[in-house]
Amino acid sequence: MPSHDTLLIVDFGSQVTQLIARRLRELNVYCEIHPYQSLTAERLTQIAPKAVIFSGGPDSVTRAGSPRPPRQIYDLGVPILGICYGQQVMMQDLGGQVEGGKISGGGGTAEFGRAYVTPTDKRIDLLTGWFLDTREQVWMSHGDHVSEIAPGFQVYGTSPNAPFAITADLSRHFYAVQFHPEVHHTPNGKTLYENFVRLAGFTGDWTMNAYRDEAIAQIRAQVGDAKVICGLSGGVDSSVAAVLIHEAIGDQLTCVFVDHGLLRQNEAAEVVAMFRDHYNIPLIHADEADLFLDELEGVTDPEIKRKTIGRLFIDVFQKHAGDVGGAEFLAQGTLYPDVIESVSFSGGPSVTIKSHHNVGGLPEKMGLKLVEPLRELFKDEVRALGHELGLPASFIGRHPFPGPGLAIRCPGEITRDKLDILRQADAVYIDQIRRHGLYDEIWQAFAALLPVRTVGVMGDGRTYDYACALRAVTSVDGMTADYYPFSHDFLGETATRIINEVQGINRVTYDITSKPPGTIEWE
Repeated sequence: MPSHDTLLIVDFGSQVTQLIARRLRELNVYCEIHPYQSLTAERLTQIAPKAVIFSGGPDSVTRAGSPRPPRQIYDLGVPILGICYGQQVMMQDLGGQVEGGKISGGGGTAEFGRAYVTPTDKRIDLLTGWFLDTREQVWMSHGDHVSEIAPGFQVYGTSPNAPFAITADLSRHFYAVQFHPEVHHTPNGKTLYENFVRLAGFTGDWTMNAYRDEAIAQIRAQVGDAKVICGLSGGVDSSVAAVLIHEAIGDQLTCVFVDHGLLRQNEAAEVVAMFRDHYNIPLIHADEADLFLDELEGVTDPEIKRKTIGRLFIDVFQKHAGDVGGAEFLAQGTLYPDVIESVSFSGGPSVTIKSHHNVGGLPEKMGLKLVEPLRELFKDEVRALGHELGLPASFIGRHPFPGPGLAIRCPGEITRDKLDILRQADAVYIDQIRRHGLYDEIWQAFAALLPVRTVGVMGDGRTYDYACALRAVTSVDGMTADYYPFSHDFLGETATRIINEVQGINRVTYDITSKPPGTIEWE
C-alpha cells in the first residue's frame, strides 16, 4: 500500500513469522512478509522499507549456502531488528561469529522453551518498559548461538545459554535478540515491538478506516465500469469482500450464493435477507440442495465428500454466474495468510501447510480477472473492516464454518433426516453457548452427529437413537487448538436440552481432543 510507510519482514522460514506481522498490524503499522530470496535490489527499491525485521528460521548460519538477506539491506540506512536466526545472520554478516549447536553438529549449548534474560545495560530506547523487575521471561528456540558479536555492537541482555541475548549497534540502529518476542510465551514482547516501531518513526496510520477508503479507490480503478461476480459463502471473508466491493461499484457487483443443503439452521435465509434486503446487493440464490444431496447419497469417505462438493460447487457457480452476462472480474475473499503460504509454496523457505485457490480453478476456467480486496489483511483485520462497513457484530464475530458445511460434521453416510437432526442439535448447542455468554471466548463450536446408535430410556419406553458429540475449541489462528473447559453444569444442562428438544438423539458426548493430535472438524 504505497500511501503507508512499510516495515519489511524478511522471512527465513520460521513457523511464527506471521505472528511478527500480526503484532505489528496490531500496532497500526503496515508490514509485508517477503522470502529472503525474493529480495532483489530492484524489489528492495520498490518496497522502500522504513524499517526491517529479520525473522527466525530452522537453518544454521554455520552451514554453507544457508539463507542470507541481500547485502544492500544493511546499507538502506533504516533500523533493523534481528530475531533468533535473524540475530545470528546479522552477527555473521557484519563480522561476528556464531557457534554451531547440536542441531548443526557443533558443541554449543541449545536453548528451547522458557528462559529468563537479565540486563547488562537497559538504557536504550528498545528496552523502555523492560526489566522493571530484575529479569524478563522470554521464549528461546535455538540450537546455535552467537559466540562473538559483530564490531560496533554491545550487549544489553544475557540468558544462561545465550550470552548475547540482546545486542545493538546504536549508531546504525541495528538491534538483535536471540529470543522470540512475537510469541505469547514472551509476555512483554509487545513492548519491544512498540519501542522498535517508535524509534523507527512509524506513526501508526494503518487503520481499517483508512484502508476502507483506499481499497474502494483501488477497486474502482481496477474494475472501471465492468461487471463483477462474487461467490458468496455467507462466511465473514466473502461477506466483507462483497460489501466493500458493493460500496465501491454498486450494482456492477452480483453475488452468487450457492446453497448446497449443508448449511446450519436458517443460515440460507439469514444470508439472503442480509445481502438482498438489508444491503440491496444483487444476489442470485442458487438453491441446489437436491443436486448436492443426491450426489452425496451413499458416500461415506470424507475425501470423496469434499471433492464431490467442490466439483459441484464449481459447476453450479459457473452455471449461475453465466446468467450475469458480460462479467469480467471474479471477487474472492483471499486473505494475507493465503498469499504468504502460496508464496512459500512457490519458492519461499517456510514449510508449506497448504496451497490456496479460493474458488478451485474458476478464474482459469471462466477467463475472469481477480478482484481480491482483502489480500493485504489478516482475519482480525477483516473483522475490524467489517465493523467499519457496518456489518452486524453478531455476523462478523461468527465462528468459522467449513466450505463442505455439515457434510464433515456428519461422519458416515449423509441423509436429509440426519442433517435435520444435526441442525437442531447444533442450534440448541450454540444457543446454550450464547445464553451463558461464552460465544466470544470460543474460536469454534459445533455439534457432530455420530454414525452410532445407542439404547436409551425415555419415559417408560426404550429408544434406539443417534449419539452426538459436542466440540468447542480455543485457538489463535486455527493451526493449533485446545478444547474449551466447559463446566460440568453447562454440559449437563446442554445435554438435557438436546435430548429433550431434538428427536433422534438420546446420548450426548463432549470431545476433549486437542489439535494436534486431532483436527478441529471431525472429517
